[in-house]
Amino acid sequence: MTHGSRTSYGRLILVALILVLGAYWVGSRYGPRQAEKVEARHLASQASFTEKAVPSKSGTLTEDEAINVRIYRQASPAVANILTKATEYDFFMDPVPVEGAGSGFVIDPRGYILTNYHVVAGAQTIEVILGDQSRYPGKFVGADRRNDVALVKIDPKGKPLVALMLGDSAALQVGQKVLAIGDPFGFQSTLTTGVVSALGRTVQTSETTFIDAAIQTDASINRGNSGGPLINTHGEVIGINSAIYTPSGTTAGIGFAIPINTAKLIANDLITEGRVRRAYLGVTTLAVAGWLAEALDLPVQDGLLVETTSKGSPAAAAGIHGGDRVAQAGMRQIYIGGDVIVALDGQKVTNDIDINLILNRKRPGDTLTVTLYRGAKKMDVPVKLGEHDGN
Repeated sequence: MTHGSRTSYGRLILVALILVLGAYWVGSRYGPRQAEKVEARHLASQASFTEKAVPSKSGTLTEDEAINVRIYRQASPAVANILTKATEYDFFMDPVPVEGAGSGFVIDPRGYILTNYHVVAGAQTIEVILGDQSRYPGKFVGADRRNDVALVKIDPKGKPLVALMLGDSAALQVGQKVLAIGDPFGFQSTLTTGVVSALGRTVQTSETTFIDAAIQTDASINRGNSGGPLINTHGEVIGINSAIYTPSGTTAGIGFAIPINTAKLIANDLITEGRVRRAYLGVTTLAVAGWLAEALDLPVQDGLLVETTSKGSPAAAAGIHGGDRVAQAGMRQIYIGGDVIVALDGQKVTNDIDINLILNRKRPGDTLTVTLYRGAKKMDVPVKLGEHDGN
């Protein structure tokens, strides 16, 4: 072997030795033993997660997942996508077609569907699409505008319809799991879940409408969910999804549903009598507080001044007095000299919404105790409530 050959051979041996030592050093830091320990800890935590929360290859579901799947399969065929068409007029009185969409749900195999009034308000045509994609023309049966509840009817033409069971919203508790099914942004039969976040709130949705004893939930509700069902884990409807609190225009985890007990009364009235039987008092009032109470020299700082009583109304029959002279208050004329109502059935009232809330919980024929001041004299006046002839 020449000197050059020996030198090349020696270099090869040296490189091989360096590679072996390097491999040993790398393996001692990052090799199989250490990797196995890291992987074993990772898989151990995953194994626990798999057993409790992730479906296995055999299709096993957790108890919570099984509830979600079962309720969705049972309820989704009865949840409707409600499409509406109407005509509005622009500034130049040219007709402008307007389309709307919302949700609803079948409550009777004959084809009765509950939804929100604002979903179908002003609609000239209504189309109902059920969960199986079958389409039906819808007929507006009637509504309670104050409670934002409406009833629509379709003709199933002999086809058996799935109808949802209606539960008892009075039995709800904060923390119960709830599920919402609807058509947010047109995505039909979308399921979201959450809990009952609060109960008994009064949520004013416009100047004349409100949700009495609202069910608050963190189940995701968006535009298009309106009118869809809020369901408990027994598959019973306990509310109608109606409104969200949203500073940004999208869901903020605060949604409100109309209690199903309210909707049941309305639906029953519409189906059996063709109208909503709503309690009626028959007064127009003006809230008085601060400077107005002082200017009129009233005996109280808060209350409702009775401006007029409707002819033949329960209030008039009970002897409640309206105003007998006219005064100027700011930019409007008011009737003064009438009674000042301060409470109904012992509950303080300071605005029209307070009166409507109390009347909302009454039925025609019920007796209401009106606490009022006539001059400086305080008195309780029993009033037998009548029935409102409109919605």
